[in-house]
Amino acid sequence: MRNKLASTIGCVLLFCAPFVSLGQQKPLTNADVINMVKGGLAESIVISAIQLNPANYDVSPTALLALKKAGVTSKEQNAMLAANKAASAPAAAPAPQPSESPANAASATNPRGWRMPTVSVTQGAASQPIPLEKAQLAQTKNKPSSMSGLASDSVVTQALQGGVNTATYSLASKVNSPVGGSTVQQAGSIFSGVMAKRKQSVTYVWGVPSPSSTNIFQNFLPTFAINFANAPGINPEEYEPAIVKLTPAQNTCRIVGATQGKEDARQSAAADWQVYSSFLEERVAASAEKSKPGEYRLTPRSPLLPGEYAVVLRPVSKTKKFSGGDVARGQGDGFAFNAVWSFQVAMAQ
Repeated sequence: MRNKLASTIGCVLLFCAPFVSLGQQKPLTNADVINMVKGGLAESIVISAIQLNPANYDVSPTALLALKKAGVTSKEQNAMLAANKAASAPAAAPAPQPSESPANAASATNPRGWRMPTVSVTQGAASQPIPLEKAQLAQTKNKPSSMSGLASDSVVTQALQGGVNTATYSLASKVNSPVGGSTVQQAGSIFSGVMAKRKQSVTYVWGVPSPSSTNIFQNFLPTFAINFANAPGINPEEYEPAIVKLTPAQNTCRIVGATQGKEDARQSAAADWQVYSSFLEERVAASAEKSKPGEYRLTPRSPLLPGEYAVVLRPVSKTKKFSGGDVARGQGDGFAFNAVWSFQVAMAQ
């Protein structure tokens, strides 16, 4: 299954290797696509990789049936067909001229204009990017009554501690190169702490492995520049950035928040889960200045106390519905909700 990324991360790194060097690209084959799918990459990432790399696919009826049996979705197969058609075209598109803007050059290589969302902390003219992390999910029977209660739940902390965190997700960085080498820190997928025989309500807990962030600020009133205007598979008008306080848990991880849902919610493809309607989190009062859809400047309204925090993307409407499958695989709206840019405000010296 695609959501078992943690158990197959070694394979993911192996087949990502050909995409790291932009100067040594080899045409992707059916086997490469199957490896990406079985490695647990989100559908949007697989499609972007297909669009951005040379193509050498077998699209015969027999091969297409084999792709379907291997779990390759219809959208991924359509992208393969389009890539093969473009590769066989008589003339290639002209290379971007030096006078073209980076945005136009990006559009030439990425027809959909997808870019990984970015967050930078700004101070005057200086800007420091913050790496994108993907929150890991744990499951417990205990109700989400308080953040401290979740932090003391050994089932949750053991599940989050068992996650895999790769420092650089090479394929994602390469696929979204128009943003300037955005780094993605992948924190695994769902780990079930408690499983029940009947499909009852359980608590899903979002957390970030490791007890503290490596992004340390001395500024108690940081200003963030945020851009998710072209994030894969989401409508930027449906989201806004927020700052949340993270709760350290038993020196193993940091809790982002939690909500209740059916035990099999993560297996559903239907968009029927109101993840944020009763989501428990410690949201920090902040001013979000919107310049255009998906582009914001975000500043806390009062100085932040020393501790662990994160910039996150949250639905404008609390009743927005998610597909549990998208949340589990971290794609589309699930990718946006799972995204975390963590930082630490240190004690003044």
